[in-house]
Amino acid sequence: MAVAIAAFYNTDRAREEGYSTAARSPCSVTQFKVYEEDYLHSKVTSMDAYDLKNRELARKLVEHGHKGTVLSREEFEEKKAAAQAPEAVKSNTFYSRSQPMTLASAGKELKDNFLKALAEREEANRSGKMTSVIFIRDHNTLGQEVSGYIDYAHRLKTQDFEPYFSGKKRLMPGRSDLCYYNWKTQVSTSNSSPNFEVIYDDPNGLLFKNKRDKKILNVDPLSGSGEDSNRMFLQSDLYIHVVVYDHNIRTV
Repeated sequence: MAVAIAAFYNTDRAREEGYSTAARSPCSVTQFKVYEEDYLHSKVTSMDAYDLKNRELARKLVEHGHKGTVLSREEFEEKKAAAQAPEAVKSNTFYSRSQPMTLASAGKELKDNFLKALAEREEANRSGKMTSVIFIRDHNTLGQEVSGYIDYAHRLKTQDFEPYFSGKKRLMPGRSDLCYYNWKTQVSTSNSSPNFEVIYDDPNGLLFKNKRDKKILNVDPLSGSGEDSNRMFLQSDLYIHVVVYDHNIRTV
């Protein structure tokens, strides 16, 4: 497997995930820890497993809708994040149209360049004027080097960022983000988000297509970032490597 950021380019194409009509599950998604092993597995009956002789195949059939309607990976992650979010986050989301926007970075004394950059972009990403993609490479809590691309606007919508801005938690890429790679275990994942479609079979390498204006964001450091997009390399005391890509949404 290739090294550096290009590792993402060599992964098998994951199922394209957009916003289809969400399935209604009688069970709360919070009882399931992982999408494949827990949620999809709960949809596989003993008869399915017996007939198919392969639980992984059975889960794939469920995921692709051959065994009834289920939540997509994207819908599962968003519902789980929303269910686990603090009441303050849920309240702000529900009343966002009628109440002034509350910024998680407001009033925080930020010293690190990365956190300052996030604070500068928070309002624009919450309001939809901008969609930023964050590349982070660092070590996780197990000491394993991981890297990935995060849809900042989507994370702001589904998570409480106050702990990040206050220094209580570190923002790190995960398996449900746009792209994720663990250099120790060689586990890689890729998921489209509400704002971006992941394209990694293009000759130009890894690309993100904005779902609103259909324009391409190119994360190749040797190429231009694309129309209405720009990149910023940041020196941070918190991470080994950080890059922020901003895509500005034009209003007619």
